[in-house]
Amino acid sequence: MHSVHLAVLMTSHNRRARTLSALSALESQRGLPSHATLGVHLVDAGSTDGTPEAVRLLHPSVEVMSVGADVPRNRAMRIASRNSRSGGGGGGSHSGRPGGPSHRWTHQLWLDDGVELFPDALAALLGTADTVGPGAVVVGAVLGSDGSTVYSGRRGRSLALVEPGGDRPQPCDTYDGRVVLLSRAVHELVGDTDKVFGHRMGDYDHGFRARRAGAPAFVAPSPVGVCAQAPDTPGSREPGIGVREALRRVASVRELPPRQWWVYCRRHTWPWAPFLMVSPYARTAARATIGRWRT
Repeated sequence: MHSVHLAVLMTSHNRRARTLSALSALESQRGLPSHATLGVHLVDAGSTDGTPEAVRLLHPSVEVMSVGADVPRNRAMRIASRNSRSGGGGGGSHSGRPGGPSHRWTHQLWLDDGVELFPDALAALLGTADTVGPGAVVVGAVLGSDGSTVYSGRRGRSLALVEPGGDRPQPCDTYDGRVVLLSRAVHELVGDTDKVFGHRMGDYDHGFRARRAGAPAFVAPSPVGVCAQAPDTPGSREPGIGVREALRRVASVRELPPRQWWVYCRRHTWPWAPFLMVSPYARTAARATIGRWRT
């Protein structure tokens, strides 16, 4: 097997315990070939719970950059990718200097700080990459606390979750960005997630762009980690809120900002883009109206 220099891209924001658990699981990986090296590039978006300080203390090899709390996840991941490219950032032993030595990485790994990788996850992802070839994206399926698949590749117009196949990689159309392995060849073809997207949609857009560029995506045969994530805040679906408040929330950066949603619809859902553009806002208004009538 050729040398593997892995640049791991992560972001964090006020989830110190989860971030530290994710890094500990990353450092506990087994089954990697002796020539494989890691460099971790973490961008912290204005944490006030001591996340950057704790990471520097307990995981000194991790390169930590602090940015403002107004930097959303997708843009923070772009910064982490840029950091991995400045000076190489390919990786090294976890006792080395932050960011790893200045050699060229062969792969990027997107890793959500809420995911605890299974001990053989990286070996499985790299093995899948060898199977499907350097021109493909490898997606790791992530389990929830109940054992069901919560993040994975996506398929079809409905973006249905793709379950890992167990014996061979499963093709998908796009992917959730929790655990994604990109070879350098794919990165040079597709690039980072698009800067137009702030918090959501950037990973789905990246997957569709990769496919159009000739880089297929596959879900690794077995799940690679678990995400014991707290339930999402109700947002625009919160019962009892008025129509105006519901529309304000659905149009926020945490859900579907209209400009970003239009870019996504225009790129990937034409000729249905005009209809799909307005449909989530119309559904939100209708749901809030009916909810107020029932209270």
